[in-house]
Amino acid sequence: MAKAEKTPLLIKRYASRRLYNTETSDYVTLDDISGFIKGGRDVQIIDLKSGDDLTRQYLLQIIADNESKGENVLPINVLTDLVRSYTTNAQSMVPDFLAASFEMLREGQTKMVESIASPISSVPGFEQIKAQQEAFMKSMMGGWTGPGSDDYAKTESDATSKKEDTSELEAIKKQLADMQAAVAKMGK
Repeated sequence: MAKAEKTPLLIKRYASRRLYNTETSDYVTLDDISGFIKGGRDVQIIDLKSGDDLTRQYLLQIIADNESKGENVLPINVLTDLVRSYTTNAQSMVPDFLAASFEMLREGQTKMVESIASPISSVPGFEQIKAQQEAFMKSMMGGWTGPGSDDYAKTESDATSKKEDTSELEAIKKQLADMQAAVAKMGK
């Protein structure tokens, strides 16, 4: 990653509650900020007058907006447990536990994509299927990047820049079926 990408994008909130992108010198919305984050960019939102860091409150608002739109990522029991954690002694353990859990998820994602490449990389059309799998994993993670994220970003942009027509989709389905048959034979 370039150095600019490691530096959080600074967003200033004016008294009017409008959000100002300091890099592009224009106003942004919560949807824009969500897009920056999904694209792999960290953000920091500060109140212009008080200097208070408002990042947490805006990130929670983005999550709440996505959940209310039907993009349910957090099961009810997890949300319930999070609410309970604010009223128990577990509050001090929850942030560390969640951070470790998400790190394990990122590592598992990376290992899964790497393991796909190893045994069957000689199957015709494998590279295209691998690229689609990586794009799928990236979309499932909501743009969440982890180790090797430059590869994920490149793969997604390559995959999304090519328009597929119906015949290409049918060819991919056939290749996937052939690959599944080849894997099944290897297991016997």
